[in-house]
Amino acid sequence: MSDIASGDMGPWLSPEDLDLVRRKVPILYVDAIPARVDAHGDLEAVGLLLRATDEGTISRALVSGRVLLHETIREALERHLEKDLGPMALPRLPLSLHPFAVGEYFPTPGSPFHDPRQHAVSLAYVVPVAGDCRPSHDTLELTWLTAAEAQTPEILGDMIEGHATLLRQALAHLGRLR
Repeated sequence: MSDIASGDMGPWLSPEDLDLVRRKVPILYVDAIPARVDAHGDLEAVGLLLRATDEGTISRALVSGRVLLHETIREALERHLEKDLGPMALPRLPLSLHPFAVGEYFPTPGSPFHDPRQHAVSLAYVVPVAGDCRPSHDTLELTWLTAAEAQTPEILGDMIEGHATLLRQALAHLGRLR
């Protein structure tokens, strides 16, 4: 979850208050898998971000971040997609936002979705993008991979914080899991 590390919940919580809330209350996130689709809506490729972690390693991730106070799920998805893919990505969000999966992140080591700082719930979406993606913010690179390429042990092993599980769930949802 890329946005977790910044500690910025907007003007309504200080970093200290955010740490307290994270220890006491689950936080809502959105995860998005950018997708290139053909004219018939069939999956051509998924986009995975390359990011530097706080620990100094490089790993792959999904577009991810918190839902802010008074922000709709749609607004949160649009904000995080623009932040990570650039303003010309042209995401095509569906009229009805039903996630393909819900990720439940726990601070407990060994859980499939792990975030050492908090209990978080993430609504996961596959979002077709039609425009020119230019990674921004803390994203080093965006790599487009076919469904088969995205499922290789090397790619899945490079992913962080349960994102490999969500990617596999997305591909299963789209009928592309091998």
